[in-house]
Amino acid sequence: MPADLAVIGLGHLGLPLAQAAVAAGISTLGYRTGPEAGSLTAAELRRMLARGFRPTTNPAELGRVRTAVICAPTPRGADGAPDLAQVKAAARTLAGRLRPHTTVILESPVPPGTTEEFLRPLLEAGSGLRAGRDFHLACSPSRVDPGNRDFGAANTPKVIGGLTPACTESAAAFYGRLTDKVVRARGPREAETVQVLETNYRQVNIALVNEMAVLCHDLGVDLWDVIRCAETKPFGFQAFRPGPGVGGHAVPQDLTGPTGRGLRMVELAQQVNSRMPQYVVQRAAALLNEHGKSARGARVLLLGVTYKPDLADLQGSPAHEIALRLMELGASVSYHDPLVPSWSVLDRPIPRADSLYEAVAGADLTILLQQHRTYDLQGLSVKAQLLLDTRGAAPTGAAHRL
Repeated sequence: MPADLAVIGLGHLGLPLAQAAVAAGISTLGYRTGPEAGSLTAAELRRMLARGFRPTTNPAELGRVRTAVICAPTPRGADGAPDLAQVKAAARTLAGRLRPHTTVILESPVPPGTTEEFLRPLLEAGSGLRAGRDFHLACSPSRVDPGNRDFGAANTPKVIGGLTPACTESAAAFYGRLTDKVVRARGPREAETVQVLETNYRQVNIALVNEMAVLCHDLGVDLWDVIRCAETKPFGFQAFRPGPGVGGHAVPQDLTGPTGRGLRMVELAQQVNSRMPQYVVQRAAALLNEHGKSARGARVLLLGVTYKPDLADLQGSPAHEIALRLMELGASVSYHDPLVPSWSVLDRPIPRADSLYEAVAGADLTILLQQHRTYDLQGLSVKAQLLLDTRGAAPTGAAHRL
């Protein structure tokens, strides 16, 4: 049965797109590109299937759609740059079935120039068709924010940059069925660079506030009170908050190329943020020492090991490095997370606390790494012998803050 849309890649980008499409009444195929894991619940997937979503492993079905959106993941490679291997595989699979007049859109996070210089040749070579003449080609960077209850597909504008004006309009016509607002970029490179800017904006501002956290601790200043006051400014300031590190799927890019001219600020921000897990461990060891205990042999409980609150996603979570460094100091590490039934670090299973309050009471130190809604920080702080709050979530005075 033909479908209006094929979503190629069913990970954290593709599944939300497919979910929004079927909710809008668009018949949708889902084609998996690898061992992907999305963040939809079993109930959400059942609703999608009931509305006509069809997962498939048959690449021949990709030749029967009007629009194909590539949402293959691009994890960071060994050199720190996005790995385009799954995008390449998706393009080759699609190219062999590509029909004239199909609209192909790239949503995967990629460096500027990828749509024209990497994706286009693969599609043209495999199909014998010409982009911009025989089929439409565009880039529309994903703006998925898993777990965000305020902004979803309908009220998040979509940026679109097509190879030609006709390509842009074809992609805009598709996304116009999903979102209230479509923003047209001058071309694919501009659209790709939008995502680079948005991702790096987050990285740089988190780095700034993480450095402020270290500085304010040394000065004896309450950073969270500083942020509370600063965010009352109605212009020129957006509040970011510190944490134990930066997780998630977005890969910061400094875009260093043949000229050697990269984004120095982004490189520095990555260095700052990558040091935060070690800083958390240093603070933990110092707290234990101040209370007459050594990190070696200490019972340390980690609360919340996902990269984002209320989301069962461990991608890039700083909890992994924190647990590893604590174990290297000789600490006995356990964890609690309502969304993570089992967890391992370097193939070593980490014990999971079944009874939260008993575990908190029995730990020499409890470290809040992620603020899930189910955590009652007031109650937990009463039970804890020592509580290090890396999220500023506990009531003032109830815990040691980052």
